[in-house]
Amino acid sequence: MHKVCYWDHNWLAHKLNNALLKKQLGNIRGVVYDLGCGTRPYEKEILAVADRYIGIDWANTLHGLHADIVANLNQPLPIESEVADTVISLQVMEHLCEPQIMLGEAFRILKAGGTVYITVPFQWWVHEAPYDFFRFTRYGLEYMLNKAGFVDVLVEESTGFWSMWSLKLNYQLDRINSPKVPKIIRWILLPLVLPIWVVNQIIAPLLDKIWPETRETAGYSVTARKP
Repeated sequence: MHKVCYWDHNWLAHKLNNALLKKQLGNIRGVVYDLGCGTRPYEKEILAVADRYIGIDWANTLHGLHADIVANLNQPLPIESEVADTVISLQVMEHLCEPQIMLGEAFRILKAGGTVYITVPFQWWVHEAPYDFFRFTRYGLEYMLNKAGFVDVLVEESTGFWSMWSLKLNYQLDRINSPKVPKIIRWILLPLVLPIWVVNQIIAPLLDKIWPETRETAGYSVTARKP
């Protein structure tokens, strides 16, 4: 799981992503292929419920190469058809210039009855530039998964408005840590900003329950099945 440090400006994002994965553990089984595995943060938890975990990533990853298979997800994968029971791809599709190819390959390598689990951002800042190409709505995700051949497509918001807004505010405030900001200014502002980071990430999920608004969300999680 991602480490959650409550002094970080974005600890809520890590906590939410961990919770989303935990929610899906009951649907993860057999041989699992992780498309865009990065640092493999969920390998331990996945292997507690699955038989095998195989990470795929490209050679230019910014997270250090930890893949079992090095491949470009924008192209056909060097993997045989119908070998996976589960395919996951977490916070990866926005970095693909050809995400439909990846979805088609996920469908191809899955066995009949296999499941795919995907998370993507919606209201999120540009990151890992220049490899940040898309933001997805629930309707776009449904269309793309159906086009790839999947059925039983279920799209769920990862947050409500308040968590999304708080994280965007915190990323903006984190600009005080830029090397362009003089150290003396950082030392002055950081004690003022830290309480905001901590408090708004505690309050925001509560507000999401009290005052729900799902038209604006930090992202989506998607599950679907190969018939």
